[in-house]
Amino acid sequence: MFTCVDCHADVKTSPHENAPAKISCATCHADQQAAYERSFHATAIKAGDGQAATCTDCHGSPHELLPAADPKSRVNHANIPATCGTCHGQKFVMEASGHSAQPFLSYEQSVHGRAVAAGSEKAAVCTDCHGAHDILQAGDPKSSIFKFNVPATCAKCHKDVEQEFTQSIHGRAIARGNWQAPVCTDCHGIHSIKKHLDPNSSVSAENLTAITCARCHEGMRLSQEFGVEGRRVTTYLASYHGLASKLGSQIVANCASCHGVHNILPSSDSRSMINKANLVKTCGQCHPGVTEKFALSKVHVDAPLSADIGSVAVRWIRKFYLSMIAVVIGGMLLHNFLIWRKKAILRRDAQHRSVSRMTSNQRVQHLILFSSFIVLVITGFALKFPYSWFASFLGLGEKFRGITHRVAGVVLIGVGVYHVVYVALTRDGRRLMQDFLPAPKDATDVWTTLRYYLGLAPRKPECGRFNYAEKAEYWALVWGLVVMAATGIMLWAKVSVGNLMPRWWLDVATAIHFYEAVLASLAIVVWHFYQIFFDPDVYPMNWAWWDGKMSFEHYREEHELDTVTLLEAARKEQRLQSVDITELSQSPEHGPAEKTEGEAAEPVALTPRDP
Repeated sequence: MFTCVDCHADVKTSPHENAPAKISCATCHADQQAAYERSFHATAIKAGDGQAATCTDCHGSPHELLPAADPKSRVNHANIPATCGTCHGQKFVMEASGHSAQPFLSYEQSVHGRAVAAGSEKAAVCTDCHGAHDILQAGDPKSSIFKFNVPATCAKCHKDVEQEFTQSIHGRAIARGNWQAPVCTDCHGIHSIKKHLDPNSSVSAENLTAITCARCHEGMRLSQEFGVEGRRVTTYLASYHGLASKLGSQIVANCASCHGVHNILPSSDSRSMINKANLVKTCGQCHPGVTEKFALSKVHVDAPLSADIGSVAVRWIRKFYLSMIAVVIGGMLLHNFLIWRKKAILRRDAQHRSVSRMTSNQRVQHLILFSSFIVLVITGFALKFPYSWFASFLGLGEKFRGITHRVAGVVLIGVGVYHVVYVALTRDGRRLMQDFLPAPKDATDVWTTLRYYLGLAPRKPECGRFNYAEKAEYWALVWGLVVMAATGIMLWAKVSVGNLMPRWWLDVATAIHFYEAVLASLAIVVWHFYQIFFDPDVYPMNWAWWDGKMSFEHYREEHELDTVTLLEAARKEQRLQSVDITELSQSPEHGPAEKTEGEAAEPVALTPRDP
C-alpha cells in the first residue's frame, strides 16, 4: 500500500510547512514514462500544446487512482472510450489542436462502440488499436495504426481473418510494401466500422460494389500501375447481377460472392474462388446444379473490349439492332408525321379561322420567348444533371453550354423588356394589358368551371378575351421572368455579388434559380401544353401561336364576352343579321364598339350561341 511519502519523497515532517514538490510518475513507472515520452501526446506538449494529455488526464488524480480492473477506474476497459472522449470528443478542444472530434463520434456509432456500450469486455476500445502510453501518429512506421501494421493490430481480435488476408493478393501486396493495396481499414472503415448487414456499412451489399471495391477497381490507376483490368464495376453493373443490385436486391451476387472476402486470390491461383477448377462450386452457391459450361459464362459484361466469339457476336448484334431501330422506328416516325401533318393542316383549314387572336408583333414575341425558354431549360438542367440522357445526347461541353445559356438568358430578358415597352406605348399593348388584368369575376369563374366539369353546373362561365387560366399563366410568366432574371444575373456576376454581399446570398440565389426553373418547366408542360396541344377542342394543335387565328365557333365558345373581337370577326365572315347593333356592341369589357370608317349604324347582331 502506498503512503503519501512514497510519491512526496521531499516531505520529511508532518505537518509540513512548504507545499510538496511536483511528483514524477516515473519514480515507480519508468517503463510507462519512457513509452509516453515517445508518444504523440508528449511530443505535442513539448511543442507547446497545453491541451495534450498527461498521466492525470487519463488516470485521474493521484489521490483517487484505482486499478484498471476496478469498474470505477477511468482506465477500466469499459471506461476507456469515455476517458479518451474527454478530449477527443470535444469539438473545440480537438480543433484547437488541429484535429477533429469526428473519429470519436464515429466510434460511438460503430460495431465496437455499441458493443462496449452494451457491456462487452472483448470489443475493441481506443487503446486496443492505438496503444496506451506509446500512442503514435498514423504516419509513424512504429505506430500500431501505420498502414502496414494495421493487419497485425486487427489480428489481436481477428486472428483467423488476418491469416486469410495475409495469404490473399491484397495481403501479399502489403507484405511487399505496396501502398496501393488495401488493408482492413480501407474496406471496413477506421472508426466507423459497422456490421456488413448494416446498410450504412462500407461492406454492405449496397455499398460494397458501388463504393468500396470501386475505389480501386473502377478507375485506371491499377491498370496503369500494375496492369490490373479497370472498369470492373462498370462491367459488373451492366450484367444481370449488377442491374438487380441497383434495384436493391440483397441476395444477388456481388464482388465478395465470387471473389471472396478476405481470401481474395488471382484467378491463376488454384485456391481462388474464380479459378476455372472452382467456378462450378462458386456459381453453385446461388445456382445449384450448374455445369462447367454454365460456370464459364461471363459475369462482367465487357463485350466491347473482348475478342471471344460471344463478345464479337454481341457487338455485331448490337450494331445490327441499333441500325434496325434507327431505320424502322425512324421510318415509322416519318410516316406518322406526314399523316399527322396533312390531317392537322386539313383540320386547320376546314375551321375557317377568322378571329384574330394574336397580332404578328405578339407572335414574334411569343416565338422568341418560347425558343429562348427551351434553350434555357436544356442548357440549365444539363449543368444540374450532367449524366442525363439529354445532356449526353447533345454532347454539351461546359464552355459551350455556359455561353449558350447566358445568350438565351439575355434574349429572354430582352424580349421581357421589349414587352414592357410594348404594353406601355402601343394601342394593342395597352389593350392587351387591360384584358390581362385580374378581375373579381375570375375567382368565381374558377369555382363555376370546376362545378361545370364535375356535372354540378348547367354551363361554363362566360369569359372575355382571356379567361382566368390564361391570366394566371401570363402573370406567372411575368413573375418567373423577374425572378429568373434577378437570380441569373446574380449568379453570372457571382464574384461582384460575393464581394458586396454575404456568401449565402449566392446560395439562396442558386436555390431559387433551380427550383423556379423546375416550377416553370412543369407549369409549361402541365398547364400551357394542355391548352396548346392536348385540349380536345384544339388537338393536335392550337395554331394561333403560328398565324394568330382561331375559328369563330371556338372563340365564341371560349370568349363569349369579348364582343368586340367577335363582332369584327363576324363582319369578316358575313355572319351578321338585321338585329339592333346597340345591343351587341355594349361590351362588358370594352364598352361601345368603335365604328369603322364609312360604317353606318345599321341594326346587326351575332347569332346567339346554342345553350
